[in-house]
Amino acid sequence: MRFLITNDDSIESKVLPPLAKWVSQFGEVIVIAPKQEQSGKSHGIELHRPLEVLESNLIPGIRAYTVDSTPADCVRFGVIGLNQTYDLVISGINKGLNIGLDIAYSGTAGAVFEAACLGIPAVAVSTDPGDFTSALEHLDMIRDFFVRNDLLGKNSIYNINIPLNSRGIRITRQGGPYYSDDFFHQGGNLYRQMGKCVFTDSGNDELDTDAVMHGYISIMPLTINKTNMEVFQTLSSLNKE
Repeated sequence: MRFLITNDDSIESKVLPPLAKWVSQFGEVIVIAPKQEQSGKSHGIELHRPLEVLESNLIPGIRAYTVDSTPADCVRFGVIGLNQTYDLVISGINKGLNIGLDIAYSGTAGAVFEAACLGIPAVAVSTDPGDFTSALEHLDMIRDFFVRNDLLGKNSIYNINIPLNSRGIRITRQGGPYYSDDFFHQGGNLYRQMGKCVFTDSGNDELDTDAVMHGYISIMPLTINKTNMEVFQTLSSLNKE
């Protein structure tokens, strides 16, 4: 099997070497990560300038590259640029949760959406910004859960969030807002956005936000289909007029 690992925290992310080592027990690993942090870049790609691609020796024994662009472009280079196929794309482990409405902004999630566009199964993995150790310790359990329940046979892309102290696993759906921002005047014409937590606990562990805040590993099936099917079914009769 061949695996592509990317992230939005850059090639310098401290979790890349242990993650790549863990994945390598299951097959060939190629790491392609952004040259610089790309948090909040969502599914963006670069169309207006050439991409700098450099080989990296950061992870001994594992083929690795840096791409001076977004996580989505890292996936595109790995598939299209290197003319390679992969059994799975792993995006992460992100330093910071990607839950609720914030998934729309996530470069970590953007990479798995790009993988899906290219026909490759993918998982986005994120954790509390305080410590990667707990997330790494739960990878075997998460993999066993995926295999035992044939999750990738049921859906091709998932968003996984791992709290510091896990009580177990929950299959979830997208919750509401978790982060928001305030704009602070920095002088002159400059403003800086500063994040703040706006989570409201609804007590519903079917929501990824609530499940993670209650100590559960959230595994949420994703889709790249942006069609609101309920409204489409309601309005499709208009096509017969």
